[in-house]
Amino acid sequence: MQQYEEKDYGERIAEIYDDIYTGYEEAMIDRLHELAGDGRALELGIGTGRVALPLIARGVPVTGIDASPNMVAKLRAKPGGEPIEVIMGSFVEFKIEAKFDLVYVVFNTFYSLLTQQEQLRCFHSVAAHLSDHGVFLIEAFVPDLTRFTAGQAVRLGMLESDTVQLDVSQHDPLSQQVTSQHVFLSEKGTRLYPVKLRYVWPSEFDLMAQLSGLELKQRWGSWEKDPFTAQSGKHISIYGRNA
Repeated sequence: MQQYEEKDYGERIAEIYDDIYTGYEEAMIDRLHELAGDGRALELGIGTGRVALPLIARGVPVTGIDASPNMVAKLRAKPGGEPIEVIMGSFVEFKIEAKFDLVYVVFNTFYSLLTQQEQLRCFHSVAAHLSDHGVFLIEAFVPDLTRFTAGQAVRLGMLESDTVQLDVSQHDPLSQQVTSQHVFLSEKGTRLYPVKLRYVWPSEFDLMAQLSGLELKQRWGSWEKDPFTAQSGKHISIYGRNA
């Protein structure tokens, strides 16, 4: 894959993103609303507003950061999307003249930062923008290296009468990076949507938090607050300032 930049995923997939990811868990909005309370929220990777718009509808003011103009254009075109404050750029490092009671990054978007150094710098930026009682919430999958055989994987993502989606991936365990293509095959032709990520183990998240002056407050296995176990496919981790 050619030189991959943080914005590339959003720039390419924006045209079909809302068609693929059509909804959200109501429990997710419930939890985010509870954590934000009467305060302000900051979403890292706001994208098309799939999460921000229903949260705003609950009365929570949301500011967003995103690197993809195409994704933000989709947000702006939606009812209620135009007035949302969006800072264009990377969420590796950012400076906003505000403090937030909730900073959140969901749907594995944190993994779009491709090095440990970038991910740690993000933690530092978040810590600098939290209010005294603010929290940082991350939703991310738990790495499952059994998905790969000889460092590769091909999986069926969607099978319909006129479209087939395949996910083709390569795994580099040294950098903890996965390079993939979402491949869509149809009578109209072939479409490719590249994605690259760096996965993080839960214990590594906790260490990054510690190095940023934060600590783990809660960790769930689902938005319904199910316990996080060794069998959990994802985690929702909440960090706050050290006591």
